[in-house]
Amino acid sequence: MIGPSSGATELIAYLQTLRSPENIAGMARFGMVTETALGISTPDLRKIARLAKRDQARARELWNCDIREARMLALYTADPKAITPENARRWSDDFNSWEIVDTAADLFVKARLLPLVGEFAADQREFVRRTAFAMIAGAAVHLKQEADETLLAWLPLIENHSSDERNFVRKAVNWALRNIGKRSRRCHAPALSLAERLSASADKTARWIGKDAVRELTSEKIFARLKD
Repeated sequence: MIGPSSGATELIAYLQTLRSPENIAGMARFGMVTETALGISTPDLRKIARLAKRDQARARELWNCDIREARMLALYTADPKAITPENARRWSDDFNSWEIVDTAADLFVKARLLPLVGEFAADQREFVRRTAFAMIAGAAVHLKQEADETLLAWLPLIENHSSDERNFVRKAVNWALRNIGKRSRRCHAPALSLAERLSASADKTARWIGKDAVRELTSEKIFARLKD
């Protein structure tokens, strides 16, 4: 029975029993890296994580196992209070899929590793750079007590990297911009202003990011929500 006392070896053995070739094929269609995948769904992994509880030392062991589900479980069960910048940097060296990145970004936000945003954005590796903007997108939604100024201070970073045409970066840059704009009335106007500026850019990637953000940030749904 899986529980808080379960070690990394026991959890990995349990994950192996849940392998699903059919699910692996389906995951590939969503751009997930499947070379080391077992095909276990995210809801099922979350259930296992709830049973296993948080354990930072065990999470490090799980991460060192080159299996997609073990690494996802590591991220779900890591202790945000025990995550250090060094941990985050070390794990980021292994990032190879948007799914791992976005899950890790949520953890890093909970761990309050916001100073890493600029560092990750400056990294040339596609998935490490994506991490920066996934963190911004997550912080805009989850850090409700954070001052709006923290989010607005990242708008220049978004603009600086708006011409990165790599798929997983440009989508995260767009995501970050939209989430800042939807956060509050205070954030909406500066984010929309940047989106409009990007939409008129000569660079096709920046133009796409801007137009898509403008489309959402000027929607009736967003205006109605910001009036509440």
